Order: sequence, then structure tokens, then C-alpha cells
Amino acid sequence: MKPWLAALATAAWLPGCGAPGHPPTGDPENGRLLLRQFGCGHCHRIPGVADAQGTAGPPLAKVGERAYLAGVLPNTAANMAAFIRDPRRFDPRTTMPDLGVTEAHARDMVAYLAEAK
Repeated sequence: MKPWLAALATAAWLPGCGAPGHPPTGDPENGRLLLRQFGCGHCHRIPGVADAQGTAGPPLAKVGERAYLAGVLPNTAANMAAFIRDPRRFDPRTTMPDLGVTEAHARDMVAYLAEAK
């Protein structure tokens, strides 16, 4: 296992993933607004986010219940925030762009996505 992946694997799991951990610490309502502001819905379907009907990326409904993110990262709040901030760090072939999301904004987005149904 690559060192960065091993380090990420020790972070707290998101609710619904079947492992103990801490819930995301961000503001879910602000996260919902940020997902729209950053245009995430151009590529993803995101429940509760206006105009989020994209199909280029995976739908984000119930993403908090998935075991892995991007097929390689254990689904933790820390891993999801890190992927949102720098997706090519984890998957150099991803089409997801680096949008310059701050750490605080990523925490808020994760707080919303962890509960998105």
C-alpha cells in the first residue's frame, strides 16, 4: 500500500460506512450552498442542490454510505475532504478539476454529502 493511502486509511469513517468514527465537523447547510457555488452539479447529481443534474461524474446520493471514494480511498470525512480539495493527488486520471476549495469549505461540503440521500 502506498504511504499516503495507508495514512488516509486510519482517519475516522463517515457515518453509514460500518466503522466507528466521528461525524464530519462542517456546516452541512453551508456545504449544500458551496456545492452549488463551486458548480459541482455540472458533473454530479446531488440531492438537495439546485440544478445538480450532471452525469459526467458519479451521483453523490448516499455517498456517505459507500465503502470507498474514487474506488481507492476508504470513505472517511478526512479522505473525502482531501479528495475534494486535490482530486488528482489520489487519481491522476480523474476528470474532476481542482477548484481551489479551501479546507473549511471542503469540511462543509463533506458534512452535507455525508447525509445526502
